[in-house]
Amino acid sequence: MEIAVTAPSGNVGRFLVGHLVRAGVRPRLLSRHPERARGLWGDLVDAREVDLRDPWAVIEATRELDALYLVVPPGEGDDPVAGYAEVGEIVAGAVALNRVSRTVLQSSVGAELRRGAGEIDGLARVEETLDRLVADDPSLSVAHLRAGYFFSNLRYELDAIRAGSVGVLRDTDERFPWVAPADIASVAASLLLRPDWSGRRVQGVHGPRDLSWDDVMAVVSEVTGHQVKAHRVPDDDMRAALEGAGLPPARVEAIMGMSTGLRAPFVPEQPRTPATTTDTSLESWARTDLRPALRPGA
Repeated sequence: MEIAVTAPSGNVGRFLVGHLVRAGVRPRLLSRHPERARGLWGDLVDAREVDLRDPWAVIEATRELDALYLVVPPGEGDDPVAGYAEVGEIVAGAVALNRVSRTVLQSSVGAELRRGAGEIDGLARVEETLDRLVADDPSLSVAHLRAGYFFSNLRYELDAIRAGSVGVLRDTDERFPWVAPADIASVAASLLLRPDWSGRRVQGVHGPRDLSWDDVMAVVSEVTGHQVKAHRVPDDDMRAALEGAGLPPARVEAIMGMSTGLRAPFVPEQPRTPATTTDTSLESWARTDLRPALRPGA
């Protein structure tokens, strides 16, 4: 079975590669920095240098594939949503040309809105592109993994955690799905290794339970020993801070919308069920991942 993984050194990809290798697959890893994967996995993987914004490179890298795990990188231009859409079109063209029968897209809760969720709108554009591909050719299949908020995003808040206060754009008592990247990798592996599904499917990946920022900060305080609370930042203050950092308007709104667009009364299209609930708790992740990152000199 020929399976390719994009972003193999990313938060999800590094776990997914391990699942595939242990299943006896030699995955094809598509990366702008393949030396990282080669250094870790050696001959157990086929690591190739590929820029997903290069149509010919993507076509060549996806020849004779059975399945593809697609992580679309954030756009490098002023408009992130347009950057996602561009890569989506390039990859869809290669999937169609090379008859890649199964594509699993790393998407997000909120992509179902299609508009108004900031950078997540870019993933919505990719979903739409792949959906059109499958509608036009029933021999091709796609699964959209609509994941909750990554535990690993807390790594961007290390300085704020040390300072005791994390600024957020949602009400601090509003609960929403949080998930460990390793759990997303497990769900992805189950779909990539199974050839017996077809058509279009959407899979929520919601973590073990919904959490508010207050819940999360309580866990972080207990596990790490850093006493920290979340505080609500007014939208205008956050927007002004982002603009003051020199970000262009489209990028500012892409960042803002990922929070403002998913506030209540938004409810994910995929309800929480046993099929969307995954195992890794925030407590477990914080012990193994966040606590070491907060140690002096880390």
